Amino acid sequence: MADPKGFLKTTERELPKRRPVSVRLMDWKEVYEPGDPTELQRQAGRCMDCGVPFCHQGCPLGNLIPEWNDLMWRGEGRLASDRLLETNNFPEFTGRLCPAPCETSCVLGINQPAVTIKQVEVSIIDQAWQNGWVQPHPPERLTGKTIAVVGSGPAGLAAAQQLTRAGHTVAVYERDDRIGGLLRYGIPDFKMEKKNIELRLNQMMAEGTRFRAGVNIGVDISWDELRTRYDAVVVATGAMVPRDLPIPGRELSGVHFAMEYLVQQNKVGAGTVVENQITAQGKHVVVLGGGDTGADCIGTAHRQGAASVTNLAIGVQPPSERPAHQPWPMTPTLFEVQSAHEEGGHRAYLASTVEFLRNEYGEVRAIRVAETEFLDGRRVPKAGTEKEIPADLVLLALGFTGPEQAEISAQLGLDFDERGNMQRASDYQSSTPGVFVAGDAGRGQSLIVWAIAEGRAAASACDRYLEGTTQLPFPVRPTDRGITL
Repeated sequence: MADPKGFLKTTERELPKRRPVSVRLMDWKEVYEPGDPTELQRQAGRCMDCGVPFCHQGCPLGNLIPEWNDLMWRGEGRLASDRLLETNNFPEFTGRLCPAPCETSCVLGINQPAVTIKQVEVSIIDQAWQNGWVQPHPPERLTGKTIAVVGSGPAGLAAAQQLTRAGHTVAVYERDDRIGGLLRYGIPDFKMEKKNIELRLNQMMAEGTRFRAGVNIGVDISWDELRTRYDAVVVATGAMVPRDLPIPGRELSGVHFAMEYLVQQNKVGAGTVVENQITAQGKHVVVLGGGDTGADCIGTAHRQGAASVTNLAIGVQPPSERPAHQPWPMTPTLFEVQSAHEEGGHRAYLASTVEFLRNEYGEVRAIRVAETEFLDGRRVPKAGTEKEIPADLVLLALGFTGPEQAEISAQLGLDFDERGNMQRASDYQSSTPGVFVAGDAGRGQSLIVWAIAEGRAAASACDRYLEGTTQLPFPVRPTDRGITL
């Protein structure tokens, strides 16, 4: 364990400061300033000998959190990174992007603020990269088996790295022009700078993983042909079909899905020229949806120079403290103030969008909203409460309904469940032998930590399918949904 009296001596969470709003809005760099090593050691020392570390259960990867907290408190950064990388292929991603269900499961959280697990994690891996402790781990022998991984998000990359290290020849296919999936083009740079992706890709290439960007499976190469070329296929295409809002005026110019907007800005940030880019500069922006994607749109709009930013959510505002019906160690739904929310704009809850209003040029000029009321369990606009909000740009950040189905269903015959996700058995294998499904494509829209865990598990199942046995870890099953009480 770490400091036996650490949680008694240090009772508050200490996190790195965010750069001043006026400064960070002038660039696209990450918002946090470098952390204080002494402060980090103090926070790691708050991890206590709790007997049953519920943080293990809260983390889908089963990260050995108390062990690397102890090592960081003792100043053993290299050993801490080794222990962290045993269970997590990409802690530099999760340490920046994961909402940290481990922290809401922390035993200390019963009567104190939880250990800053996420901050300790990202500090460990950043220190490891800086000191050259993260090295390639090529396989000692090759099996002669070939595997195609379709999709280069966190699930696909995790599966590819595990299978490469097991000795298989792995090719990762990505339809975008750069590798990384949503990590590359869905996450703004102010949340994670793309140098973190490049570091990991360089390691994976040194290990032997091959990358094929700009190849759209199902169009450039058919799914049938891919299955014929390779001994196995891992599908990790994500759940990229956005949820629409079919109300009057949806067809107007200026109403876009959030990912259309975010992807374009990330491409511009990578040096790509995007013609007719969707931009918030000088516009009144309305973001529909109160989740992480909505927050990403808010931060992006501020940096592009929006005239105003309004964020609307149809449901009630979550509580600031854990509600009674979500007791420890469950992950509670809480009101969250992300860095983007600090930067300005207005947030409103119980707001139902009724109509998009047009100007004389066929562009959106405003939205009509009403208060949300609940009738027979349904959320509906309350009559007589309508009002208009100016809007030159409306961004729909309403989540995703599942993976794209057309090509893979027609060409490979994969089955889909009632939620629109690709069906797979307990070994992650689909209805087509030798084709495995990992991440959001089979699970539905979820967390990055679940994507990595499923990528690792699907890799283990795929290795067993090809070799008859496997030494790769199998951390989760498709039916796992988190803590069971």
